[in-house]
Amino acid sequence: MKLAFATFLLVCLVLSSSFFEATMAGSIQDRCLKYCGICCEKCHCVPSGTYGNKDECPCYRDLKNSKGKSKCP
Repeated sequence: MKLAFATFLLVCLVLSSSFFEATMAGSIQDRCLKYCGICCEKCHCVPSGTYGNKDECPCYRDLKNSKGKSKCP
């Protein structure tokens, strides 16, 4: 009985950790898409590629958040 209970707890722990990991990944993606949409709407321009081409669109590159970091992903 103790072995079954311990196994059950271990399985629950593994399943809950994978659930939270997937939820956090979705949250990061949702935030990225939100800010990308804001920047695209404001600048009417989005750099090509996935990273490193912000010089193609100065407005997109120069938008900063309240902490001075780039607002656009």
